[in-house]
Amino acid sequence: MQHFDSDYMEGAHPEILRRLAETNMEKTPGYGTDSYCESARKKILEACGCPEGEVYFLSGGTQTNMTVIASMLKPYQGVVAGHISVHEAGAIEASGHKVLTVPGVQGKLMPENLADFMEKYYGDENHEHMVWPGMVYISHPTEYGTLYTAAELKALRELCDTYHMPLFLDGARLGYGLMAEETDVTLKVIAEYCDAFYIGGTKVGALFGEAVVLPKKDRIPHFFTMIKQRGALMAKGRILGIQFDTLFTDDLYFKISRHAIDMAMKMKQGFLEKGYALYLDSMTNQQFVVLEPEKLKALSEKVTFGFWENLEDGRTVVRFATSWATLETDVDALLALI
Repeated sequence: MQHFDSDYMEGAHPEILRRLAETNMEKTPGYGTDSYCESARKKILEACGCPEGEVYFLSGGTQTNMTVIASMLKPYQGVVAGHISVHEAGAIEASGHKVLTVPGVQGKLMPENLADFMEKYYGDENHEHMVWPGMVYISHPTEYGTLYTAAELKALRELCDTYHMPLFLDGARLGYGLMAEETDVTLKVIAEYCDAFYIGGTKVGALFGEAVVLPKKDRIPHFFTMIKQRGALMAKGRILGIQFDTLFTDDLYFKISRHAIDMAMKMKQGFLEKGYALYLDSMTNQQFVVLEPEKLKALSEKVTFGFWENLEDGRTVVRFATSWATLETDVDALLALI
């Protein structure tokens, strides 16, 4: 079987495993106060162009989204968002905050749609009886593998400023977005326009873990305590520190992300050359293919992939995902099967 279900099926990059093994018997203080975490923080803040900011290491993506959102909102506020209302099992609502959904465009929260939502909210004379929109959440890349432009991020930033809302970017797959072809969004661009964002490790080479970046110091008061309260703080914090220190040494994070893009583009071109229809044009590691029922059945016997949605005409949209560890021989084998 060939496996293209997701981008977190493998373990970790060999260099991370090597460093974890060679430091295994060292004794370090806990909760992210060790020298490895400090080194990783400095490298990340330098890459983001905000040396005076803060970096916190959390255990996973859902925990990160829940903790950041719960930490930035007041009790009467909700978060304007998209996919977290569906794919996080109610984690945000469990924190006591409603997810206020706005129709997306191929997974993206477009500035014009956000502006329309906010105008309608404040135009409602009963809005003080409703959940207040207190922050905006986006993901880059989106769940559809699509990307924001720098201009779109700037427009969202300006809207957030108008309505006094922080902007939070989910970067679970951030490496794959940063290394996509023709993107103008960089870590420094994200740090300029977002109040908080995170650099995903779980899906980009680490065993697990995410690095939350706050470009401005003290943007979230007592954030460390909130991380612990939400169950996202690791006692053996150095395990996260070593991983991110490794990923941000010699541009490893960017190099392995680019490899995933190269594999995805080869896969994409192969599907197109063989006459398959793509659901949308993704420049990232997630490729969405439309399959006829008989092709879906035949292919599923030899390849694993992710179900996405059923179309009204009986066809099915499925997702093929590459990762930092995808072998070119695996892509070749997939293309031979189709």
